[in-house]
Amino acid sequence: MKEFRGECAGAGRLDAMRSEVASLPGSPERPNEDWVAAVPSTSDGGGAVVLLDGVTPPVGDDGCVHTVPWFTARLGGALTELSGSRRDMPLPEILSLAIRRTADAHRDTCDLSHVRTPQATVVLARWDETRVEHLVLSDSALLLEAPDGTVRAVLDDRLDRVPDEVRRSLEATDRLRNRAGGFFTAAADPAVAARAVAGTTPRAEVRALAALTDGASRWVELFGEGDWTDCFGVLREEGPDGLLRRVRALETDDARVGGPRRWKLHDDATAVYAELWDR
Repeated sequence: MKEFRGECAGAGRLDAMRSEVASLPGSPERPNEDWVAAVPSTSDGGGAVVLLDGVTPPVGDDGCVHTVPWFTARLGGALTELSGSRRDMPLPEILSLAIRRTADAHRDTCDLSHVRTPQATVVLARWDETRVEHLVLSDSALLLEAPDGTVRAVLDDRLDRVPDEVRRSLEATDRLRNRAGGFFTAAADPAVAARAVAGTTPRAEVRALAALTDGASRWVELFGEGDWTDCFGVLREEGPDGLLRRVRALETDDARVGGPRRWKLHDDATAVYAELWDR
């Protein structure tokens, strides 16, 4: 289990953040295709969270000589750098520029028009002393907790709206991938950034936030162990590693008793939890 714990304070500011991260690969035989960063911004007392869930391609050609971890590392690195260095740029524009930079890194060696070219879901959150910005693209989740404990889930549910019978067919799913009327991921087209679920919340209305890949959000969305408020409570009390351990235990028990079949028993699972402090 990869984990980071720490407190980060802006120099000369009253703002601070404490963040925890945990990530587990779906299989010891495969590299983890998730990517995550939680960073402070000493320039304005704020910070940022970047979370990617790389899309595992089916066996066969995807037009690219690179791996999904190669892609998520470059896209995630670009998003992290731009979130800090371009505070003037809205998050959809940051995602668009990061996609373009990543595409430029391999457009001479790869067929970026291939529908299965490396791609990822995206969660971005960025805050300063006045506001919290957010962006979600595809089926990872962002949770925002208010000072009174109310939890709001920011979700892009377009993939969930694709009928199960369509999702069981790779060809049918590909026809909806990054297409109007279907669902969107960050791949090689910067224009998909405009399709993301994005918005802004006053800083005073957010006490803490969390981001989850779908391997971690199974606790709510697949196993129904609680709602998003309950999930946030687990993150606060047990940390991201506690949530992931719970998910793995549920998956193992589900397989033992012959529960609902899924594409894979364990998925890459990543969660990040951040408290936004005013001291």
